Amino acid sequence: MTAERAGAPGPDGTVTAEERAVGTGTANPGGAPAAAERTAGPPADAASASLLQVADLSVRIAGLHILQGVSFDVASSGVTVLLGRNGVGKSTTLRAILGLTPRNGTATGSVRLGGEEILGRPTHALVKAGLGFVPEDRCVFAGLTVAENLRLAERTDAPDYDLVFSLFPELSKRAKQRAGSLSGGQQQMLSLGRVLLNSNRLLLIDEPTKGLAPKVVTEVAEALERAAQAVPVLLVEQNLAVVRRLAGDAVVIAAGQVAWTGPGEQLLADPALTKSLLAVNAAGGH
Repeated sequence: MTAERAGAPGPDGTVTAEERAVGTGTANPGGAPAAAERTAGPPADAASASLLQVADLSVRIAGLHILQGVSFDVASSGVTVLLGRNGVGKSTTLRAILGLTPRNGTATGSVRLGGEEILGRPTHALVKAGLGFVPEDRCVFAGLTVAENLRLAERTDAPDYDLVFSLFPELSKRAKQRAGSLSGGQQQMLSLGRVLLNSNRLLLIDEPTKGLAPKVVTEVAEALERAAQAVPVLLVEQNLAVVRRLAGDAVVIAAGQVAWTGPGEQLLADPALTKSLLAVNAAGGH
């Protein structure tokens, strides 16, 4: 059966076998603006409560030094948000963690999941180890039904449909509906459901609200909030209203380096800091 995917391949027009295992995102090979002043250290007790530890992560792609010694921790529960202006390396960070650095690039440093070094391991091994990826374009198969999309995502002998349908009852109601006819928010629920089937230890989610209407953004935020009840999330997000609703810890990247880490509410409560790091008004939704 051939089905049209409601997403797009990478910028070179190809989809690798590794990307098929977790979905296809978009690399971020662009340059980065000048670094912001470092204003805070790691979140309190991060090391003792962290599931993922990224240390001195550097990525070069086609001669460009995209990430330059990025270090941060991801908590073992809740949502950790990666923030930053466009082109600073947020998506590149997710892809490096997942082993999806392009063939013309290199990733060095350390990424530890539950204390085990995983940087350099193939993507399919990381998926088996419990990393789930929801790419920016959602990567659902438009010509297949919701139920068929979910079946294609099964990677265990006992996929957890009870969890998926308890978090997203809308998917159960629309099981026979073609995914291409779902709203943007419903497609995002389906993307989340696909990774939650497989008892992942951590979800990496790339800009889930990008380009969506405000009403749909609210639907997606609700879906993310529910997903985070079941599994910790590392989220790349630009919409500060969503960040305010979801974030426990925040990590701000500027010029390929970590410029600030701390509680998300602390960042958003300081308009001057938010504007200097993100060039946006903390009172606004974007």
